[in-house]
Amino acid sequence: MSVSLNKVFLMGNLTRDPELRYTPAGTAVAGFGLAINRRWRDREGKDKEEATFVEIETWGRQAETVSNYLSKGSPAFVEGRLRLDQWESKTGERRSKLKVVAVRVQFLGGRPGGGSASKPSGGRAPAEASPPDAEEKFEVDESEIPF
Repeated sequence: MSVSLNKVFLMGNLTRDPELRYTPAGTAVAGFGLAINRRWRDREGKDKEEATFVEIETWGRQAETVSNYLSKGSPAFVEGRLRLDQWESKTGERRSKLKVVAVRVQFLGGRPGGGSASKPSGGRAPAEASPPDAEEKFEVDESEIPF
């Protein structure tokens, strides 16, 4: 039996503003880079850090939403699948690039400065966005916490 699974979950910060374009059929496509940082302590106790840079592509209405609400430095959670693009360069060399095709992009954090979006939007804020003062209105009775 042949079984396959192609699922990716990434959380990081955009390395550049999303680039929105449209196919000849009118479908929106947005591409952006995502930086995923890893921090750890080595055997000698020294702090280490590495960054992995991944290309992300998203389609349709989500591409337009990403383009409207995310910008360089924005934190995001991406769920998608891996795709290998292959082509031949002008010099005849075979080239390839691995990227993530996003099925879902969830915005993390609030808007910088708590004001309006840095980019103009054509409508309401996405469902993942919350009002800047949402944390202030939410109160928890500590006696109701089960742990």
